[in-house]
Amino acid sequence: MDDVSVEFDHTIVPTRDREKSARSLARIPGLEAGEPAGVFPPVTTANGVTPDFATVDIDIPAQHYAFLVPEDGFDAILTRLVDAGIPVRADPHGRHSRRINRDDGGRGVYFRDPAGHGLEAITLPYGTDPASPLNGVTEEVPKAV
Repeated sequence: MDDVSVEFDHTIVPTRDREKSARSLARIPGLEAGEPAGVFPPVTTANGVTPDFATVDIDIPAQHYAFLVPEDGFDAILTRLVDAGIPVRADPHGRHSRRINRDDGGRGVYFRDPAGHGLEAITLPYGTDPASPLNGVTEEVPKAV
């Protein structure tokens, strides 16, 4: 096999309202929704990957999108979620509502976008520290819905 550098560039996120979903996703981590490239309003992340939002008129299966965020930005994200009244949970199945997880010694939160997609913000990639005593630990988020 040849040595080929491959990077993930973008993905299409189906939604009922592309502008609303793009603005919603951008607002939570403090990003901006860009001008549409063709029909897709993009939200560009720090590593250049863009979720491009497309308005569709079909049943939309829920997708999952995870974002790695710096530790010092996590509190701002959590504050925006709480202030917007967006329910937060520590796990993708919703068993730990109004909580964040501490897996691998980092912090993580799950929430839904307007189209029902599952979004996640984590400060460390999962599997970073499988022996962390914080694995499985959750913390309450004051004033969370």
